[in-house]
Amino acid sequence: MANSTSSSGQASFRPALDHARNCEDGNIDAETSQILEAAIADLWRRIEAQPTTYTLTSDEFALFNYFIKRFSGNPVARDAIARYWDNIGRNGGSPTAKT
Repeated sequence: MANSTSSSGQASFRPALDHARNCEDGNIDAETSQILEAAIADLWRRIEAQPTTYTLTSDEFALFNYFIKRFSGNPVARDAIARYWDNIGRNGGSPTAKT
């Protein structure tokens, strides 16, 4: 069963994430920060809505990984990451959103 997410906005955070990762000093502008904060809040709501079944896409995993310290020690986050890696293994290295 695929995740119940809309594709609009799904990868709109990707340019902001790439920009943030490429900031050598780690300081990102307010607009980039706002985009990323909104994206991680939306993603976390989706994970919490399906805490035992939500499977991250590769873009979602990249975003989640950027904020990984925020979720340190959280069992729901740990399980979501494990499902992502399990899903990659089942799909021959191709991260698709299937549960």
